[in-house]
Amino acid sequence: MANPSPAKSMGDPGITPLSPSHTQQNDTDQVPSGPSFVVVVAIDFGTTSSGYAYAFTKEPECIHTMRRWEGGDPGVSNQKTPTTILLTPDRKFHSFGYAARDFYHDLDPSESKQWLYLEKFKMKLHTTANLSIETDLHAANGKRVKAIDIFAYALAFFKEQAIKELSDQTGGEFDNNDVRWVITVPAIWKMPAKQFMREAAYKSGLVSRENPEQLIIALEPEAASIYCRKLRLHQMVDLGTNTTQNGCSPTENVGGAITQAAKEHVRRNRQSRTFMVENVIGELWAELEEGDRYVVVDCGGGTVDLTVHQIRLPEGHLKELYKASGGPYGSIGIDYEFEKLLCKIFGQDFIDQFKIKRPAAWVDLMIAFESRKRAAAPERTNPLNINLPFSFIDYYKKFRGHSVEHALRKSNVDFVKWSSQGMLRMNPDAMNSLFKPTIDHIIQHLTELFEKPEVSDIKFLFLVGGFAESLLLQQAVQDMLQGRSRIIIPHDVGLTILKGAVLFGLDPSIIKVRRSPLTYGVGVLNRFVEGKHPPEKLLVKDGTRWCTDVLDTFIAADQSVALGELVKRSYTPAKPSQQVIVIHVYCSEKEKVGFISEPSVRKCGTLRLDVSGTESTAPRREIQTLMQFGDTEIRAMAVDVSTGRTVKASIDFLSH
Repeated sequence: MANPSPAKSMGDPGITPLSPSHTQQNDTDQVPSGPSFVVVVAIDFGTTSSGYAYAFTKEPECIHTMRRWEGGDPGVSNQKTPTTILLTPDRKFHSFGYAARDFYHDLDPSESKQWLYLEKFKMKLHTTANLSIETDLHAANGKRVKAIDIFAYALAFFKEQAIKELSDQTGGEFDNNDVRWVITVPAIWKMPAKQFMREAAYKSGLVSRENPEQLIIALEPEAASIYCRKLRLHQMVDLGTNTTQNGCSPTENVGGAITQAAKEHVRRNRQSRTFMVENVIGELWAELEEGDRYVVVDCGGGTVDLTVHQIRLPEGHLKELYKASGGPYGSIGIDYEFEKLLCKIFGQDFIDQFKIKRPAAWVDLMIAFESRKRAAAPERTNPLNINLPFSFIDYYKKFRGHSVEHALRKSNVDFVKWSSQGMLRMNPDAMNSLFKPTIDHIIQHLTELFEKPEVSDIKFLFLVGGFAESLLLQQAVQDMLQGRSRIIIPHDVGLTILKGAVLFGLDPSIIKVRRSPLTYGVGVLNRFVEGKHPPEKLLVKDGTRWCTDVLDTFIAADQSVALGELVKRSYTPAKPSQQVIVIHVYCSEKEKVGFISEPSVRKCGTLRLDVSGTESTAPRREIQTLMQFGDTEIRAMAVDVSTGRTVKASIDFLSH
């Protein structure tokens, strides 16, 4: 053989599939139904802000959002709290959210350098190519911490908050076993990132490994889609119609809750903290017919996630028409642009030093920018002022030997001026230019999506997530669509995913068909067929001619998969005494793949079958494996055919 087989060099067992290559069954009855829970608590773990909401299973139409958080920023709803975490100098959990930010801010600069402060760390799970349990994060002071610890601390914090609130509500000690937990993640996340969230949940004590059904991973745009089905006309803004809503014309009402009536509506909702979700289908939904399609664009802090759904009546179940797409185009892209602008004016070397030497002041500066960022609008004519912390002005003078004002004059950045009140004065075009790269990415992605054949005749486009409040983004989406579909923005867009995640936890079977984002399979030996198989793949073993490296495909990219759909395979251990069968799982973004040695294919996980204790006298042991696709995570189950015993099966995407 000229080329050594990658399967053998990777230590792959030469497994031969016993079962026919594809037996897909819809044995939904084989999927164990989960235990009954008293309450569903959803945690929306966002890049920039996080929160939780819950509903009792006896009153599914009442969704309660969490208590108001202490702290808060002017002009920003504090129904969610910033995704910021503070650890003590000896790396113990101290606080989360506004509390973490305020405490860190009040520390003396010399002391704050010892504390570990982290924000916007969720994106690390999306951007790390070889994510593992060992992946690190950097705190504001440059120190490294294990990502799994930070995520576990955050989830433990939400668990404590929610259980305390439930105990207060019910007047007794609330038992965590009565809670079904839901954690939201972007739909474009790969399997390792979803599994990482699950591992963090186990580590935090949210749920135990023995009871994995207690936790559901929900996909953010799907959750939003489920909530949007329930919308009544007074709970949203329709950018594409000339009808009045809340007694205002749409021109006044562009951009969500701007008008008085809309503001009043949102204020009333915030006061009550309980959202009534009528069991009847919302009026908007009543306009939809069997087969109608709509797009949900979830614009968050870190990612933008798009999903395309089609209605299936009579129950109004949803079918995913095109695999989830999107990318790292969330609102934090605007913060990076602002940082680049500061580097241009004051120098990269100064900004890098300032972040390390005055980490709390840097956080302050970004908070000041955040509130001005929210005031950016297409029609705006007056400038936006951003407060520079005193320590920035002071440290710059020490660092450079001249003033901030001098730096601005020298920088040739003519659309940012120095105001005598100690502020950066940005003209509206300057602010809008910070939005441009991020919005351009989103519009380009939407344009490409709308060119796909599966995405024709879209009735509605739902714009959700915190970034959907941006008037600049709304305007850009309107310009791109040019009336091809109606743009709907729910009131309180930042909570849409949270409320939808609660509804999903109450009924996870609502989405009946999904699309597989990747092709998955395992490497096997097949009988060598002359003329069909390449000669370099030939392996002769005990007189039999085999073809190596064949990808036995479980599921192909963009294939429709029904909820609970099982792919069955049978494997036999290489040696009768074998205790564990380890099978490497491969994946590819390509739909049609022949061999695991192709350039598009990579090893992405391990299927592990623990066959100890199932030994039998049968001449050949057959282990039947069932892999369940069509859900938000891939699950594996296995049975020893001769003894009928269950074999411990697990699929791992993190530690390969």
